Amino acid sequence: MTKPVVPRELANGDVDETIAHYLKEAGEEVALSFVDALERAYRHIGRHPASGSSRYASELRLPGLRTWPLGRFPHIVFYVETNECIDVWRVLHGARDIPAWMQETDRG
Repeated sequence: MTKPVVPRELANGDVDETIAHYLKEAGEEVALSFVDALERAYRHIGRHPASGSSRYASELRLPGLRTWPLGRFPHIVFYVETNECIDVWRVLHGARDIPAWMQETDRG
């Protein structure tokens, strides 16, 4: 069973910022490749939500938090599976201070 993947406002902002960065610094082809990688990641976690890493769940004290990498891009999808959907909290560059960026996430 595939669950709908529902990005939060912060996750959508992360994606918009990343697309704008790639458009400016690397061009349209790279930006579109990022979107393709993100769509593949969303499809995968919608079908197999438990396959993501739980590494940050204990580090950040967020039970149920999982992550999925974006293939050749250095970005990570942070999500929680609920009964209804896959709740995407953030889409962050892996080199960022993840704990600091995740503190901005509305946990409600």
